[in-house]
Amino acid sequence: MPADSFRRTKIIFTLGPATESEEMLARLIQAGADIVRLNMAHATHDWTRTVIRRIRAVSARVDRDVAIMMDIKGPEIRTGDLDVPIELKAGEIFDFTVKPGTTAGRGDSGEEVRSVDVNYQDLVNDIKVGDTVLVDNGLLRLEVLAKDEARIRCRVLIPGELKSRRHINLPGVNVNLPSFTEKDRRDSLVGLEEGIDYLALSFVRSARDVEGLREFLHHHGSHVRIVAKIEDQSAITNLDEIVTACDALMVARGDLGIECPFEELPVIQRRAVRACLAQARPVIVATHMLESMISQPVPTRAEITDVANAVFELADCVMLSGETTVGKYPLECVQMLDKIARRIESEDDNDIREPAVFTGERMKVLHAAVVLANELPHSKIISFTRHGFMAQGLAALRPARAPIFVFTHSPQVLRQLRLLRAVEPFLMPFASDPDATIENALIVLREAGRITPGDKLVIATDILSQDRLVDAVQLRTVR
Repeated sequence: MPADSFRRTKIIFTLGPATESEEMLARLIQAGADIVRLNMAHATHDWTRTVIRRIRAVSARVDRDVAIMMDIKGPEIRTGDLDVPIELKAGEIFDFTVKPGTTAGRGDSGEEVRSVDVNYQDLVNDIKVGDTVLVDNGLLRLEVLAKDEARIRCRVLIPGELKSRRHINLPGVNVNLPSFTEKDRRDSLVGLEEGIDYLALSFVRSARDVEGLREFLHHHGSHVRIVAKIEDQSAITNLDEIVTACDALMVARGDLGIECPFEELPVIQRRAVRACLAQARPVIVATHMLESMISQPVPTRAEITDVANAVFELADCVMLSGETTVGKYPLECVQMLDKIARRIESEDDNDIREPAVFTGERMKVLHAAVVLANELPHSKIISFTRHGFMAQGLAALRPARAPIFVFTHSPQVLRQLRLLRAVEPFLMPFASDPDATIENALIVLREAGRITPGDKLVIATDILSQDRLVDAVQLRTVR
């Protein structure tokens, strides 16, 4: 990839029947996909092991090592099985029953009230009269009229057909379910055994949820990074503490758009992106980005603008879900994200932003590197990292034009760097002499065509001074 074709915004795609073949994986990775997402809500352990190994094999074959993100299911409230769908009518009284074997209820006039079981018995304790119950992604809306220990009685506000095992959302209700479930634990262990790079935790409500998963990872000696998905109003209330606790944030607009008033969704997205920029955390904008391309070869104009807005907001990643799991045009979707991102980034090249100011000596050194790169034409930033933190700091400062070439000795860190905006990672062993490490990196970049004579190289690294390593910034010109 020549330097002038560099794309800053990263692309995540979700693996599914449309994309799990070796041939399609190779095409998507070569088209520029950076991270493969595995949705564990629909995955068996055998399938998971098979596709992780396949992704690694294909990555090696095309010589581009992508990251793997396991998205664990999290807590979920669903309706039970029905022999036949129920057609709910506006104004109808309807019961959600929480105890197996509950007999049919009776209305005020003695008529039998239709009902469906719910898989969460404590729902009667969490919900209150006047609350809203949304079913099947909000297609059905009901209002809570009354409750007892066995049932929740509702009135249908928005009618429709109720089918088996439909998802329930409860806007504004604090549900007493664990964020990290037993299923999540089993799924995560498979991922850790197979060498995943990121775990996405669903329905994060507070920093405690992230800390609980962090303890699980530490217990198993894992360096997998945590992506916190914000999907309900509790997460919005606790946004800053969640950003502080996680390694990256995902604005999961599917459930979030159901749980919150629709007009608030763009505001929440912008708040989330800004909160991440303020705390040097990567941020992913996800869900419905190119939804129409599940069945159509081109996106709507609104979808193009939606993707563009995420790029303008300086999000690290944009993500595809159904578009690449079951869609007819998965490769075209990745190519479309790539094309939109490059165009918006080229427009944004003229906007020199003052980098954010962070505390800490290292961040001040990195700030100086980015300011210098912003002022110099044809500049490139080069850095070296063992754990990824220096690269994350540089990416958080959002250089205006310069790509960030990061060298690491760790294959897992290299894959994790794929998430960071404007970062292109390289795998290289470090020499004991920092100057030798820099010279080796320049050889790699020349051979890869990433630097050319006349380029200004802003090198953020450590140097040996009086028998100790100190952070420093160097400026070199490619000869």
